[in-house]
Amino acid sequence: MLAQFPAECLNKTLILMTVLFNSIDFQVGLRTAIKKARRIMKTSKDLKSFMGFSSICTFPLLANLCEKIKYVIRNKLPFEDFDGDKFSTFPTLRGYHWRGRDCNDKNTTVYPGRRPDNWDVKSDSNCNGIWGVDPKDGIPYEEKFCKGADSRGVVLLGDSAGAHFHIPPEWMTVTEMSAKSFANLPMAFSDELDWPQFSEITGFLNSTIGLARNQLLDNPAIVIYATIGNDVCNGNRDTLAHMTTPKEMLSNVMQALRYLDSRLPNGSHVILTGLVDGRFLWDNLHDRYHPLGQLNKDVTYSQIYSFLDCLQVSPCSGWLTPNETLRNLTSERALQLSNVLKEIARSEKFANFDIFYMDFPLRQTAEEWRKMGGEPWQLIEPVDGFHPSQIAAALGTSITWQKALHEWPQVLGKENPFNDQIEAIFKDQGGH
Repeated sequence: MLAQFPAECLNKTLILMTVLFNSIDFQVGLRTAIKKARRIMKTSKDLKSFMGFSSICTFPLLANLCEKIKYVIRNKLPFEDFDGDKFSTFPTLRGYHWRGRDCNDKNTTVYPGRRPDNWDVKSDSNCNGIWGVDPKDGIPYEEKFCKGADSRGVVLLGDSAGAHFHIPPEWMTVTEMSAKSFANLPMAFSDELDWPQFSEITGFLNSTIGLARNQLLDNPAIVIYATIGNDVCNGNRDTLAHMTTPKEMLSNVMQALRYLDSRLPNGSHVILTGLVDGRFLWDNLHDRYHPLGQLNKDVTYSQIYSFLDCLQVSPCSGWLTPNETLRNLTSERALQLSNVLKEIARSEKFANFDIFYMDFPLRQTAEEWRKMGGEPWQLIEPVDGFHPSQIAAALGTSITWQKALHEWPQVLGKENPFNDQIEAIFKDQGGH
């Protein structure tokens, strides 16, 4: 396989391996890591069950089940969805981590986000935990507390950044490896190494193909359209030639918006988010040590980026490069595509939703984090050196909703004045 690598990549691989293996500390650390990994594999039930999945799929009786799992992941639909309403009681494999928890998976008319059925007198049809009748006056609780409350659903149309792609650094840092650090491995892989339950905006759906919204029965939705960097990021050597052009961007986004107009309930809102300026990544990480190099202080992000680029598997050749001219050109294209989104929001009208635009809030996020005593590099995922960290997602979400609250108050609607009474009667049910 090595003979198929470009010569410069092979040289960089050998140099990187030589730097690592020539260190006594690394050899000790590596032996420690291997011992810990073997011990974890022997003692962790979760890891045993997960690692055996691929071999289990070779059994004829389970082959169909494995194919179904692959189909579900490929088509972005819940693996366990008995009533076919696109909502699940199972967390991973595109379950409720991704789009809200079903409260009755045997009834296709019961799911999060729908308008209540007969004010939910007999049961909870919209999974908000509110149902029944107040014995004092005979008024259904749903009608009493939620009528006119401007209920909204939330949908995030985006990429792996919006879904919070995350590889825990403790998986790769020898000094932090333990059985506990790998306990979430099965969940992480069955969520495709995304952590949508912790994602930006608190909701995620990465394809309009499976949009779980009924135009006639459901509440309006707030849709955040945030591709962030996908349209300029690729791993090709001639990366500029493979970036989305402004003309293609206009066509693609308009096609998506027309689809949304055919599916979203009337009164919905769409917020288009501009692309990020990814020069932030190189500027703040290139000379720092990657988790793989923290033991010896000898493997930097610059080396990792260069190695991935050589193999043409870089998540973003245009930004993760020492070539400043290329980084600038990539940001220039990102700005052009953001301007396309801005013009769409200014000029286009749709029947079932209004539309807004905001710049990706990286600058404001970094400033807020600085005020809190943080460093810019902490806003980037440490293992891949590319995606926003959980800190960045939380701060960015706050900035987005604050902007909507102050500049577009109709998006969020009025605060429900009965929230305290709802909590007093129905308590905290863990959310749906």
